[in-house]
Amino acid sequence: MDNTGNGRFAVTVKGLAKTFTLKQKTPGLAGSLRAVWKPDVKEVTAVSNIAFTLEEGELLAFIGPNGAGKSTTIKMLTGILYPSSGEASVLGYTPWRERRKLAYQIGSVFGQKPQLWYHLPPEDTFRLFARIYELDMDVYQKRRNYLVEAFQISDLLNTPVRKLSLGQRMKCEIAASLLHSPRIIFLDEPTIGLDVVAKQQIRDAIRHLNETENVTIFLTSHDAGDVESLSKRVIIINHGRMIFDDRTSVLKRQYLTRKIIDVRFAERLDTPFAMPGVNVLKQGTYGVKLEFDNRQVPVERVVQQIMATKPCQDINITDPPLEEIIREIYQEA
Repeated sequence: MDNTGNGRFAVTVKGLAKTFTLKQKTPGLAGSLRAVWKPDVKEVTAVSNIAFTLEEGELLAFIGPNGAGKSTTIKMLTGILYPSSGEASVLGYTPWRERRKLAYQIGSVFGQKPQLWYHLPPEDTFRLFARIYELDMDVYQKRRNYLVEAFQISDLLNTPVRKLSLGQRMKCEIAASLLHSPRIIFLDEPTIGLDVVAKQQIRDAIRHLNETENVTIFLTSHDAGDVESLSKRVIIINHGRMIFDDRTSVLKRQYLTRKIIDVRFAERLDTPFAMPGVNVLKQGTYGVKLEFDNRQVPVERVVQQIMATKPCQDINITDPPLEEIIREIYQEA
């Protein structure tokens, strides 16, 4: 039974591990000749003995720095990679043994590996996917119309993918992965490289999908905003090992406590900027970069004091890089 009480798991992972064997070149001519007959090899552990469950309808953020093992985990759970050891069940299937059957039940989007045909409009790829997944055309048309409205992409369908912006393409990518009504969707960095507006549109669409269709979502991201706004639970992985598995509220309360504010004033700053409870990270002629702990000083108070200092042209409030937060958790672990 899971900790939320319904006992139905979409994903179950036990002792999952993946090790890659890499060939290494030996420096020098003699070493190079020897490597022809017997190359040196090195084993690299990408994922090490991880275990977790994912409930049906849950929206999980699976995060970590580059090289932590996130994409490798997704590839094992979707059947692309065989694990070195351990077990996994996705919707009752063993992914690497029953990949074909599982493919009809899941969707996946890799932010840096497009699935839409580059020179064709999204509409053409949508039709192709309908054939691949053997969808009845009436069912496909109804589903397509629903996704077009949900992702607001009606004006993009007949534009070649190469002419779409990154944000427009990602909305079409996610819509394409949902045409066959999957029960789980794996999203690997879906907001990478997007501007603020595009990120929010993607987040809204993901949240709507989860709420209206109860789709289980397995999300990886480097963006703390994705984690805060979407998921109720977070797993953090680093160097292939799980170092945190708890509710997002716990992560926010314990680690997402610092805020960074970039301010640009309309007038010159002729004296050093100072404010109680706030650290000045950087000061220029017209701007400052500030950091503070929002447990000690509320964001509203800081913003009010900034605006009372001088007229402002721009204020931007952000979280510290997720890598810093993960590093702090890893050091504690």
